Amino acid sequence: MAQPLVAERETLRRVPPLESGDRLTSVEFERRYALHPEVRRAELIEGVVHVASPVHHNHHGGPQRIVSGWLGVYQAEHPEVDGGDGSTTRLDADNNVQPDSFLRYREGTSRVTDDDYIDGPPELVFEIAASSASIDLGSKKRAYRRSGVREYVVWQLYEERLDWFVLEDGQYVAAEPDGAGVIESRAFPGLRLDTGALLRRDLAAVLREQGRRSSRSRRKAGQA
Repeated sequence: MAQPLVAERETLRRVPPLESGDRLTSVEFERRYALHPEVRRAELIEGVVHVASPVHHNHHGGPQRIVSGWLGVYQAEHPEVDGGDGSTTRLDADNNVQPDSFLRYREGTSRVTDDDYIDGPPELVFEIAASSASIDLGSKKRAYRRSGVREYVVWQLYEERLDWFVLEDGQYVAAEPDGAGVIESRAFPGLRLDTGALLRRDLAAVLREQGRRSSRSRRKAGQA
């Protein structure tokens, strides 16, 4: 019984753990990730490994709950829509990412693989950016654009800023809020975000805005 354990230890000794700055293919990245479960979260962005630091509450976990709650309400009312938080997503040979939150159409540009990952670009990706802002607005933004993510939203916590990018002719252009500070998704009709409420971290107000849109949609459907 000792031989398999010895062989496993020898494999781990020969295969180094993931380190930030490593340049790997997606296949090698996943191999090392699988062999080193002590690495809790890492991404491959434009062929470069980024190992995440421990997650803080006020500067990541709490804001992410607001975003996932908002997107979850929309998903609950649209059975054709799927979504998740942190799911490993294979964009291409150089990008293996874990979006903080995303929405995708079940019959859209991505699929769930047999090994339970996302393959291909979700239609909408939302990232929470604190210490990772330079990555989220740099190499990761380029990867999402090139792979065809239709809408990319970045909440910069330290700057108290929200950037919502829409893919047009292969380039990201900024979506501007209306007079009430609300942005509506182009990829997911009826998905509306009160940007001021989000920046205040007011989940109730974010959900009220989304709920008003949902109520109007239901009334129109009933009248039809």
